[in-house]
Parts: sequence; C-alpha cells; structure tokens
Amino acid sequence: MSVESPYTREQLLEAFGQQETESVAYWDAFDTDAFFRRIGASWSPAETVRHLNKSNRPVVKALGMPKLVLRFMFGKARRPSVTYDDLVARYRQALAEGGEAGRFAPSAQAQSDAEAWRASIMKDFRGVHAALRRMLERWPERKLDALLLPHPLLGKLTVREMLFFTLYHQRHHRSAVQRRLREAGAGE
Repeated sequence: MSVESPYTREQLLEAFGQQETESVAYWDAFDTDAFFRRIGASWSPAETVRHLNKSNRPVVKALGMPKLVLRFMFGKARRPSVTYDDLVARYRQALAEGGEAGRFAPSAQAQSDAEAWRASIMKDFRGVHAALRRMLERWPERKLDALLLPHPLLGKLTVREMLFFTLYHQRHHRSAVQRRLREAGAGE
C-alpha cells in the first residue's frame, strides 16, 4: 500500500499530512478574487474549502469521542474494512446515482474583508487537518476496524473506511476544481 492507497494508521497519517501540504499550496495559489469566484455554476474554491471543513469536523469530533460511546451510538463492525480503492469506487457510484453534499454544502456567506475571510477559511482548514491527525494518532490500529461511524451517502462505515472517505473526498474536490477550471478555460 502507498500514500495513494493507504491502509494502516501510519499510512493514513502520512497521506493526510501530504494531502494537507499539497492542498494548502493549491488553495493558497489562487489570488483572492479567484478564490471566491464561482466556477460556472459550481462552487468557488473558497466554497469548496468550506465544504471540506464542514464535512471533516464531524469526523474529527467522532475520533475524539470515547470509543465506548461510539460503540453505543453507532455499533460494532461485524465485517472487515474494505480497501481504500473499494471505498472510493463505492463513493463514486453513490455520486453517479445522484449523491450530493446535502447538509454539508457550504452556506451562503460572505465577509466584507475578503483577505481576512480567506485567511480565516484557510486557518480553519489547517486546524481541522491538524486535529484530524492528532485524533487519529490516539487510535490503535485494531480499533479502526472495530467501530462504525455513519456516513450520509454510504451508510455505516468502519472508522478506517471513514478515514479513507475523508482522504479521498479532499482529493476528489481538489481534482474537481482543477477540472472545472480547465473546462472553463480559466487556467489555475
């Protein structure tokens, strides 16, 4: 397994660290106007980052909860975790069948000071990533497959599968922004 298709806790930690570095560099490369400009009918880069922050916070919260509470709330896994690639295929299928962000879509929000608003969004992004890695470091390898967490499109996932989703979800959205910009002829 690699950082591209991680499996172990250590591989996931490495992949999240690498992704944060790459993502921050990518989002920071936009000038402020482009960061807040919608790409056709799609979200702006800022809205995309806000969506990622909003969808990652519940994962961080769950990872920080006592494991006994998670077991009581969501149950114990009765099957092994699927691989990263299998989880990605399942998520892509859910999207192809019409899956949407739902309550995790970014709210319509703006601030009068665009530079400060951008700095706040990116500070939140870095903070959520740091918290995710800190919480994951507390989890023993075997517990990643033992407990379940709810996903709005995919149903109950093992903690490991939720981490696979979280990692892929960010890759998916960064790639989507890159593709939409190419299609719009806007460059990057």
